[in-house]
Amino acid sequence: MELLDTFFNWDVFVDAFPLMLRGLGVTVLLGVVSIILGLVGGLLLAMLRLYGYAPIRWFSRAYIDVMRSIPLLVLLVLIYYALPFVGIRLSSFAAAAAALSLVSCAYSAEIFRSGIEAIPRGQFEASASQGMSFFNTMRDVILPQAMRIVMPPMTSNCINVMKDTALASVVAMPDLLKQATQAQALSANPTPLVGAAVMYLLLLLPMVQLVSWVERRNAAGGKRA
Repeated sequence: MELLDTFFNWDVFVDAFPLMLRGLGVTVLLGVVSIILGLVGGLLLAMLRLYGYAPIRWFSRAYIDVMRSIPLLVLLVLIYYALPFVGIRLSSFAAAAAALSLVSCAYSAEIFRSGIEAIPRGQFEASASQGMSFFNTMRDVILPQAMRIVMPPMTSNCINVMKDTALASVVAMPDLLKQATQAQALSANPTPLVGAAVMYLLLLLPMVQLVSWVERRNAAGGKRA
């Protein structure tokens, strides 16, 4: 009974649930914003790295390498606490979204790059022979095929972004983990943290299942081809 009262106290969970539900909404919003910005920025960065001028390609590669190497928590702390010293003050949400998006952009760029490079070069040449511009070739021929290739790793990256939103609690953003931590402190009971873990599971498990479904679908499509 002590285990249930300590970690699965229903009364404590019910009292904390409204607070945690608001935190869940903030977490989902932060994750969606960061994922969208990361995908758009990643695609642009991949195109610059593959087809930009030499200095732009070098800068793109340097950005990707640095952002994939720096710990997200360190970047988040630098954005939130260091930028005010140079006159840039961001809210906790904006700082968290910026940090998550910058890192997600780097990983997305590498995923997009690998997908584009997996398309046979002959398709570029065939499109050019048909008088298609570079933009039309990418839009109508290359990217639709590349998107199918990158879907499983890209979905996994989106899951990682959603999980990393928990780090936003270090800059006092009222996300799910922060609200659960506050509820745990008020109740002197860890049940809200267990409840937060369950909420994260319910949020992320469908995304994990989506990755498996996409991989099975692509594998089945490859066998039919």
